[in-house]
Amino acid sequence: MPAPSLRARVRAELVDEIKAAARRRLAIDGPGLTLRAVARDLEMVPSALYRYFDGRDALLTALITDAYEELGAAAEAAEAAVEPSDLRGRWMALCRAVRHWALDHPAEYALLYGTPVPGYTAPADTMPPASRVVVALVRVAAEASRAVDVPVAPALHADLDRIVTQAVGPPTDARPTDRALLAGLAAWSQLFGLVSFEVFGRLAEMFEDPAAHFDHQMQTMADLAGLP
Repeated sequence: MPAPSLRARVRAELVDEIKAAARRRLAIDGPGLTLRAVARDLEMVPSALYRYFDGRDALLTALITDAYEELGAAAEAAEAAVEPSDLRGRWMALCRAVRHWALDHPAEYALLYGTPVPGYTAPADTMPPASRVVVALVRVAAEASRAVDVPVAPALHADLDRIVTQAVGPPTDARPTDRALLAGLAAWSQLFGLVSFEVFGRLAEMFEDPAAHFDHQMQTMADLAGLP
């Protein structure tokens, strides 16, 4: 193997090792994650980590991006496993996949949707991976209402165009209707609100079967989206 390729491979392996250690540390320290703690877990000096990440914020961005990508991939894979014509089945599959991923990865979910990390602002390039779930919800809603739209205020229409641009690029002729976009955004907020309540223990004493409650609420959102 040529030397540059070997160096790149070793570097990539070390980056993965650092991120894995940081994810383990998240379960302990939460938003208080520090490079010093990660370095100590890896038996490295903190300064060595700066060869791979510019600082704590760069490491956090890598963790956030990876978590969004994993969550989005889980939702998309679950949806893809359902017959394409079964719009409601696809909707429920991707919603359930979000819930399952969050319950299986509570520390990573808390990094994405829990208490903001003091002094940290996620860069704009985390927007596309963060949008994968809502894009999937909108896609299903759009298939149920291709020729149906609702009138909205011009300012709201402009906001929706901006959101589409941030998530997937400038609007085109294939842009979902405002109705589909609003249904997807409403479902997105309901979905992550319910998941957050469950992950953070808000529903612990309310429902013996939180999965049944979750399914009912997501079916209600499917009704709102006009899914058959």
